[in-house]
Amino acid sequence: MTLVESSSEAWDAGTLRNPHGQPDKAERVRRMFDAIAPTYERVNRVTSAGRDRVWRRRAVALAAVRADDRVLDLACGTGDLAREILSAGPESVVGADFAEQMLQFAAARPCARLTWCRADAHRLPFADGAFSIVTCAFGVRNFQELGRGLSEMRRVLRPGGRAVIIEFGMPRGRLLRSAYQFYFEHVLPRVAGLISRDRTGAYQYLPRSVETFLDRDGMCTALRAAGFSTAEAHSMTLGVTEIYVARAGD
Repeated sequence: MTLVESSSEAWDAGTLRNPHGQPDKAERVRRMFDAIAPTYERVNRVTSAGRDRVWRRRAVALAAVRADDRVLDLACGTGDLAREILSAGPESVVGADFAEQMLQFAAARPCARLTWCRADAHRLPFADGAFSIVTCAFGVRNFQELGRGLSEMRRVLRPGGRAVIIEFGMPRGRLLRSAYQFYFEHVLPRVAGLISRDRTGAYQYLPRSVETFLDRDGMCTALRAAGFSTAEAHSMTLGVTEIYVARAGD
């Protein structure tokens, strides 16, 4: 397995002021994920206190996977969600990501009916209506152009198909939100940095990219604007994450 040795910053104080407005955001995100791939799953377990597994299981339950479903897991990373979906018994699962190192770690644990594909979310190499379910865990926030990425998700869904998206949110209660922000901005980056030894700024980007992203209402609006007929949000862990379920019209 080839690893990327990267000590160059993808994110600094200047770019973090407006992470979603950077014209080269996609390249910064790709470089960041290639660098943190070796410790990605371990950091997720530790910093979420294991709740990431609960979020994925709930997303799979909301997807209502059937034996004839063909599933695309977009921005699949090291494949945690794709493997969880596979355990629900669909016909097949494709895991797609544009970060090569993430895919190498995903492919190191081969599974029947699960294939991997390097692909850009803005230009998916799949035919219209190729899948009945498209999932994405903590990935849409990283798209260079959110509307374009969501429209591609809609394009590759067959009529009546569903998209299930897990994304970070912010608790709505003032006191809880303040406590969570302190953890998210100060504790999590230090813990994640110690585990990953990251030098790209990945775990400074994480809280800033969440705080400056759409809230649940905005995200549902964006899904409908991308062509989904319905969109709903399910809050998890007091609003720390949101699971969006959107359906393609018949």
